[in-house]
Amino acid sequence: MHCTKPPAGRMVTFMTRCPNPNAHFISILSGLAILLSVAAAPVTIVAEPTQAAAAYTSYIGAVESRLARQHSSQNGFLAILSSDPQAETRLRRGEFILEKITPASGTTMPGAMLHHWRGTAFVPGARAADFERLMQDFNNYPQIYSPQVLQARILTKQGDHLQAKMRVRQRHVLTVVMDTTYDITFGRLDPRHGYSISRSIQISEIDAPGTSAERPLKASEEHGFLWRLNTYWSYEERDGGLYMQIESVTLTRSIPIGLGWAVTPFVESVPRESLEFTLRATSSALHK
Repeated sequence: MHCTKPPAGRMVTFMTRCPNPNAHFISILSGLAILLSVAAAPVTIVAEPTQAAAAYTSYIGAVESRLARQHSSQNGFLAILSSDPQAETRLRRGEFILEKITPASGTTMPGAMLHHWRGTAFVPGARAADFERLMQDFNNYPQIYSPQVLQARILTKQGDHLQAKMRVRQRHVLTVVMDTTYDITFGRLDPRHGYSISRSIQISEIDAPGTSAERPLKASEEHGFLWRLNTYWSYEERDGGLYMQIESVTLTRSIPIGLGWAVTPFVESVPRESLEFTLRATSSALHK
């Protein structure tokens, strides 16, 4: 694959055909009681730390600079997958390659956790134009990305730049419903190479969703399940199909001191599982 290697950052690669359900189950059992108590306790009502928000913005700047370099040339349009010389073969067999990207040393997020994941897939027979139509078909997002996306609509649109609002639901022991607004830009290098940049501009946790008491929580009331979420797609039409690569960078609250041993493995699985779900749902939609 024509790829470029990102600068500082360590990647851990996962093959999605080799899950460990027992380990996941153990993680849920060990963290369940603590997660529930943490979510219910007053200490979980936290505002986004200013220093962490600034660090996230700086980190995003580095990510987007690297992506801009990638997207300026056909040679290296997608980020390098791993040192595995069989990566393309694995992708064409239908495997998804998921990578956890560890920020370079010196990146600190006081009071917060940064999660950066990358996923790559290959869809035989799909074309870049198919992907572009799918990504811009917001009215069908609740069908394509069910059950995570409940509602989706475009607020404003001017050429390849738009703002969209979505209501999303995450079920990971706790069920959290959020209204999210994104600033999205679509771009193309040529008819076979394209990308999109999606930056969250507002995320509101919803209390009592679907009831007469439904309301967005104030910043002072939120639990910090998700403060920021940026998503970056890169795609390349080649080898009789489409290589798709998605990166997600999220900012969430940190784990209270003393609870990391039980809660951290579970909390860190949420961004990975969400990214894999998005990649799998997109691949399935392109197969149809």
